[in-house]
Amino acid sequence: MPPRRLVVSAPARANVLGNPTDQYGGSQISCSVDLRARVTLTEAVRTVLSASGAEVAIDGAGDLIPRGDLFDLARAVLSELGPPTPPARIEYASEIPLQSGLAGSTALVVALVRAFLAWQHRTLAPHALAETARAIEWTRMGIVCGFGDQYMATFGGLTYLDFRDKAHGSAAEPPPWATVEPLHGLTPLLPFVLAFTGVRHHSGAVHRPIRERWLAGDPAVVTGYARVAAAAREGKQALLVGDWPRFGALMNENHDVQRGLGGSGESNEKLIAAALAAGALGAKLAGAGDGGTIVALVRPGQEASLERALRAEGAAATWRLAPVPGVIIESDDRLPPAGTDDRLPPAGNDGPATACRD
Repeated sequence: MPPRRLVVSAPARANVLGNPTDQYGGSQISCSVDLRARVTLTEAVRTVLSASGAEVAIDGAGDLIPRGDLFDLARAVLSELGPPTPPARIEYASEIPLQSGLAGSTALVVALVRAFLAWQHRTLAPHALAETARAIEWTRMGIVCGFGDQYMATFGGLTYLDFRDKAHGSAAEPPPWATVEPLHGLTPLLPFVLAFTGVRHHSGAVHRPIRERWLAGDPAVVTGYARVAAAAREGKQALLVGDWPRFGALMNENHDVQRGLGGSGESNEKLIAAALAAGALGAKLAGAGDGGTIVALVRPGQEASLERALRAEGAAATWRLAPVPGVIIESDDRLPPAGTDDRLPPAGNDGPATACRD
């Protein structure tokens, strides 16, 4: 019998409205992007990690110590879930540009978690999968982040997410799950364009000082993010009825708050100004800022014209929003045995952390 082979993938995401309040008990509207991180497991005599032409063997706990290389993501997931049984060659790659603000690292973590569980014929409820991936990033990798990226990589689509009672410092046990409301199929049009600045960002420099101000009760941050979260809730209605001018105005308000808190960057502002000058109704950060990707809204039918304008202004790449599925098993050579399940405990909300990267 040939060795078992399993392929799992998860999508990139763009935050359309409400970010970054997923870190602060807020709400947001996000959409998947038709770019995927992909993990392939092939049965082998020993566990080996492989990516970008490099590989490393995992023979024991000492091999799971972080080394600051491209295998730390997989090491963190293996540390949380345990080694694959039987051993496997674990290869991963991504179509998502590195540090582009489209949550490529989180998509890979979610794909790895889903793949490692499926390899052992285990499953998790989607909310629990998202929470587990977030806990791995937060506690195992030391990344300060909210919950939106993990939920989007898991659920995909065009989605309204509500994170009330899920802010930094929350200590509820068990931690509450986010409210996930699929919006795809409820609006026939998504006249949004994404533009990558070409600047690979390190968003810790963006998130960390703002988070510290929020934890200290800085009124500008607290009231600003309350406004942004409210904009996402209002924006859901505007999106569903096709009130594009109103939705665009809310996007601009969202960005005004983030810009005022120091959360944008020169490359972002350049493309946002170009989008608005070309007729966009709204434009804002699609991720953390200081590089990465912006998202702009135009009147339906003007998407191609806006893409041309953004490329002329220096955008390294442009994409359209695409409500594609979240994490999926693309292929598995063997069906799972009947009656198997997974009962991992819910992931916690807090732990030691540094800075979110996407």
